[in-house]
This record gives sequence, C-alpha cells and structure tokens, in this order.
Amino acid sequence: MSDFDSDSSPENEWEERGDLAWNEFDWERYLREQDDSIHRYLGFYEAFRHSPTRIDAVAEQMGWGTGNWSDEEEPAEFPETEVSAETSDREEAEIYTLHKNPIFIATKAIYLSVKRPWELNAGDAAKVPPPLALGLLAALHRGEEQAVQAIHALDFGDYAMAISLFKRALSALNSTLALLNADSATAHRAVMAYREETLPKLFDLREIWLRVISECREELDRPVDEES
Repeated sequence: MSDFDSDSSPENEWEERGDLAWNEFDWERYLREQDDSIHRYLGFYEAFRHSPTRIDAVAEQMGWGTGNWSDEEEPAEFPETEVSAETSDREEAEIYTLHKNPIFIATKAIYLSVKRPWELNAGDAAKVPPPLALGLLAALHRGEEQAVQAIHALDFGDYAMAISLFKRALSALNSTLALLNADSATAHRAVMAYREETLPKLFDLREIWLRVISECREELDRPVDEES
C-alpha cells in the first residue's frame, strides 16, 4: 500500500524486541504520550477547520506527509538484555503500537471532538430528547468501535477484514447522519447548532476511511508476483 500503509510488522515485533524491561508505569507514561498525540492532532484540526484541505493539512503538521499517513519505520531489534535508563528514551521512540497509527490518531481525535459536545447536550433533557440523546451516543460509539477494529485488521495486514470493518463503521456513521437529519432532531435549537458543527467532521471521517478502503482494495488487487 502506498497510502495509509503501515510498514511495521505487529505479528513479529514483540519477538524482535527481546526483553523490554518496561513495567506498568513505563507503559502508562507511553500511553499518556500517545494520548497527547490525539490532542495535538485535534489542535491542528481545529486550527484548519475552515480549510477545504484540512485532512491533508493536519497530516502534514503531524509529520505524516500527505498521502502517507500510516507510514511507520520498522521497529528496531532490541538485544535480549535489560533496558538501561540511557536507552529507554530511544526505545520508546522506536516502539510501535496501534496508538501510533495515524489513522487511529485521526479517528480518535475527530470522534473526541464530536462526542464531547454531544455528551454535554445529552445530559440536559430540556435541550435534547432522551431517545435522541441515547440513540446518537450509541451510533457514535458503534462507529468508533468498528473503525478501531478495522485499524487493528489493517495493522495486521488483513486488508479484506479491514474493508469489511470500515464498511461497518461507515454504516454507523450513516446512522449518525440520519439521526441528525431527522425531523425530531431539527426541531431543537441545541441539536441544530451541534449538527452544524459536527457534519463537516463526520464527512472528514468518511473521507479518511474511504481513502483507506481504496488503498486496501488496491493492495488486494495487486498481482501476487509483485509482492515477491
């Protein structure tokens, strides 16, 4: 895959790392730094929200380049010795997990920007009818869950499964759009304000996933002899 491709090998990387002497606190620090990447993406995304090319503009700011979001360097092979304090920072930078996948970061960041304001609205029955509040939260949860599963499949090189899961995520996204466009939603001022802010974000998610699906199909259609 040329675009949205991950060059890492999750199925082998754990064996290649040797005895990585990280405890739960090391991993917590690592995960917090990956959470920071999501918020950094979101900061760039908000800054470029009025740009018609914001998806690629944010990718470039994140250092992914345009059209190469999921390119990752191969994780280095670590010797089977205890990790010293001097090398821990280098190894942390080289370790690859799903949390570093650009598609994962973009998806989680945009969903975060969509869920947070809706959760505030959903808690006020005077602004949003409870059935609509719960229905939309459920649709958002389904879409994010299916997309994360698709990115897992993509990381493991199962492009056909990734396509199927991204299509499920798109179905959940379409359900979200249907709820926001329903008469029961457009009758409420708070929902309309939320809808105006949210629709471009949902379409950006769809654009990102469709790009990945296209790349997956290209990979599946590639002749076997080209892979050798």
